[in-house]
Amino acid sequence: MKTEMNEEEITKLALKRRNRRVLLAVLLALSLMAAASLWIVYQMEKAEAHARYMGIKNVSAERVAKIIRGAEMNANNIFEEVGKSLDSPEAVINALRSKANLNLDVRGYFAAFMPNYFPEKGTWFEPYIYQPEYGGFEFRQVGSARHNYTKSPWFVRAQQSGASFWSDPYYYYDGTSVSGYYCTFVKPVYDEKGNLACICGADIKFEWLAKEMEWIDEVSKNNKLLNLYQPMTEFEFRTVILNKDGTCLVQPGDDPITITDEGMLKDLMQKKSGIIDMDIDGTPCTVYYSPIEFIDWTVAVITPVQDILKPMLPTALFLFVTMLAGMFIVWIVCKIK
Repeated sequence: MKTEMNEEEITKLALKRRNRRVLLAVLLALSLMAAASLWIVYQMEKAEAHARYMGIKNVSAERVAKIIRGAEMNANNIFEEVGKSLDSPEAVINALRSKANLNLDVRGYFAAFMPNYFPEKGTWFEPYIYQPEYGGFEFRQVGSARHNYTKSPWFVRAQQSGASFWSDPYYYYDGTSVSGYYCTFVKPVYDEKGNLACICGADIKFEWLAKEMEWIDEVSKNNKLLNLYQPMTEFEFRTVILNKDGTCLVQPGDDPITITDEGMLKDLMQKKSGIIDMDIDGTPCTVYYSPIEFIDWTVAVITPVQDILKPMLPTALFLFVTMLAGMFIVWIVCKIK
């Protein structure tokens, strides 16, 4: 009897060891499967995030480029009218008024004349047609000793180069609603004898561009088709416009963003696209950036790195529960004799 009990105990011990090995093998297999599944899901999320933010970046860049191009074309039409109306100051003002309302994205148009071009107007004659806050277009004479535009960088550059361009961003202040940060499309205008008559410009105010970027972000975040198959539908990202020196021209909120990565700064100067990981305000982020046509700006979509990890949380929870269920089933099967 004692011998039979010993054999029974040996058999039970062998079964326990076998069951333990089976459970460990199943646990290892399920762990490997879960790790592989998470890795695959992570790669898929990265690919999906890449496609999503590249799409938002491209749409933003195209939209801003379209607006910039539209502003250029409309401005050129107005500047041609100015070139045909150099007989009198009144004719110039009427030329500025003639087509100003064809592009409401532009805050104002001006013609900064060479000193004493119209003797009756004195040294500084700069008629300005602009949109006030309440709509429509108004006229002002803004040239003066206080606002000596002949020393402005955009005037000097246009005078020396003889070519049209977009100016660097600048701040203009006169105590009215016209005050603010601007960028100006500048073009020299010559008279019939080929002499430089004036430097014409079309102003775009960054306040308007900021609202445009906010609108693009809101549309992208609330796009049901874009978020249709996502376990997490509230994506954290912001679209900004960067200057070629890395400073942020347009951004949501008041916190300034400055790019310091040398590689990205080089890409900004050379108008190249790219993707880079960097810390912004102490948060690890991924930045998708692309140049904007017709101007030395770059649009960038900034998203926290953890934004990619958030959709993985429900997947990880599902895999963990599945592992527990699988282990429990195997344990039950192993206990059945």
